Amino acid sequence: MISNVWKFLRVVVAIAIAFTVIGCQKLPEAIAPTAPTPIIVKLSSWAANPAEQKLLKQILDDFQLHHPGIKVKHEVINDQYMDVIKTRFIGEAAPDVFYLDALEAPFFMSQDVLEPLEAYIKPEFDLADFQVTLLDSFKYQNHIYGLPKDYSTLALFYNKQAFAAANLSSPPTTWDELRSDSKLLTVDRNQDGRIDQYGFGEIPELARQAYKIKAFGGQLVTENGYAAFASEAGLQGLQLAVDQYQKDGTSAQKSDVGTNSGSEMFGQGKAAMVIEGNWAIPYLRETFPKLEFATAEVPSINNKKGTMVFTVAYVMNKQALHKAEAWELISYLTGFEGMLHWTATGFALPTRKSVAEKLGYEKDLMRSPFIAGVNYAIPWQAGKYSAVIMNNFDNQFVSAILGQQPLKQAMVRSQAEANKQIKAME
Repeated sequence: MISNVWKFLRVVVAIAIAFTVIGCQKLPEAIAPTAPTPIIVKLSSWAANPAEQKLLKQILDDFQLHHPGIKVKHEVINDQYMDVIKTRFIGEAAPDVFYLDALEAPFFMSQDVLEPLEAYIKPEFDLADFQVTLLDSFKYQNHIYGLPKDYSTLALFYNKQAFAAANLSSPPTTWDELRSDSKLLTVDRNQDGRIDQYGFGEIPELARQAYKIKAFGGQLVTENGYAAFASEAGLQGLQLAVDQYQKDGTSAQKSDVGTNSGSEMFGQGKAAMVIEGNWAIPYLRETFPKLEFATAEVPSINNKKGTMVFTVAYVMNKQALHKAEAWELISYLTGFEGMLHWTATGFALPTRKSVAEKLGYEKDLMRSPFIAGVNYAIPWQAGKYSAVIMNNFDNQFVSAILGQQPLKQAMVRSQAEANKQIKAME
């Protein structure tokens, strides 16, 4: 009996020792699952002001909240934006997604550096919701290379107090009326021979004159991309600006009155009318809060409505490493929710018709002229070599406005020089 007890005790002790040893050993810890590393999409843009930059950051934060697997690395380039982007492409360090102005789009689309987007676009994205004129600005050889994020046309801004003082009850609807009204609105208050308020503020740049060229059947460029603005038809439209400045004496350039822009000229009361973009509305309201102004469609020329439209798209680098994720970003930013957030503040107009309707911009008295203009506006594009054409025009047209040389001579000279430079680049 005793021997059996000792055997039992030895077994109990052995078991106790075994559990003690096991208890002293460190058990392996449970391995927590690691979150996958988010894919980085590089985005480059510019920012017109701090408020715009802050707004885009908020929208990108929303995107990342709904797409935790994607991290957007956003870079703001405000100085020489297009030169920086072109340099990045040369160095194979271009961003995955970036802003592209319609003016630069023809060159970029022709260089085979952008990813065509039509393969990514699904029916639910509703491509038909975009304004056709804006979308067409980013089409090339049957491919879609960009989706426009916002836009602005040009419209007539007029000083309501100045109009009342001149007994004018409504804005001009034709260019002849604009010139007539400008005579009534041009004021020498002190009778000292110095004009205190001009009727119209003129901006002698191709971006503000192209619709005048086309009003009589002129063209900016040929099908081959060469400058063509010096045709007799084109000169007929440009002569309107020259005659008002020289013969009527009722228009002024910003440099004539010591301002930096047409908006500032208007805000300071040095011009009773200017033709500006939607961007002028928040600027004028903030900088000149006492100014009473309204907007109207650009007066017709030669019985034709005309204006310019400026737009910017999101485009994808053809060498982007993560194209599916890059598309997710583009589709969010140009989709209904992203665009609604982006344009709700009013500093930019939505390129989607459904967003404009949601925001009520067509019924907004201040913005409805801009919305109406998009249906007949001329996109601000001048072929693959737009910078060459624009620079040569601007340099010579100013001298024509000032009377330093005849308009035809100035335009023929600038067109010839532009085409000489283009030929050398091909």
